[in-house]
Amino acid sequence: MLAGALVLLGPGLISGLRGGDGRLTWGAECVVETADGAVGLDREEAKRATTAVALAARGVEAPDTSGLDPAVLRRLADGPPEDAGASLSCRGSAADDLPQQQLTATGLTPRAERVRAAMTEVFGEQGLGGFAPGGVGQGHGEESTHYDGRAVDVFFRPVTEENRREGWLLAHWLVAHAEDLDVQYVIFDDRFWSAHSSRGRWRDYDAPEPGNEILRHLDHVHVDVLRGGPE
Repeated sequence: MLAGALVLLGPGLISGLRGGDGRLTWGAECVVETADGAVGLDREEAKRATTAVALAARGVEAPDTSGLDPAVLRRLADGPPEDAGASLSCRGSAADDLPQQQLTATGLTPRAERVRAAMTEVFGEQGLGGFAPGGVGQGHGEESTHYDGRAVDVFFRPVTEENRREGWLLAHWLVAHAEDLDVQYVIFDDRFWSAHSSRGRWRDYDAPEPGNEILRHLDHVHVDVLRGGPE
């Protein structure tokens, strides 16, 4: 199993405190809910762990995972046993000194383009949408971040448990790297994470049409970046 291979990469305990109430452990930037309880991570550990499981899932050599708790790697690789869902959260941190950006040739702002390129580097070619050269002006909700080139949708179709688990690999990776990539929101599988939330927990996403799989983000991970302000 993928998780078993990752465990062999590096046994040991991760730094941080453990807790069982689902909240970020005291002083920890990130937390992974494992079968043994909550394990605290610093942000670098979270980035390394989520990248390792993503690359291992592709059969690509993963970074060194020595010092990472094997239970963390197992949970990130396999997800919760009962159903696909969130396992990793990180405290939100939104930079307040970013400039606003214009669209590039791809129809994305430079910040959003950087997210797209970073995802491709780790996850390989993906089914992407929500942007186009020249920008998009319809097909999304009112005031959508897609309209100003700040958002990318990554598709995991059809909606199956296996595809949802794959989607959570990406969602966790985005949250772990959110500070580096100026990510604002990650939405997937009826849940959302916000860089504006210092508590960093995944929250329920209330879709405008509860019966619509697309609006509930069951078939795609939505990621958008911070707008920034005028210079």
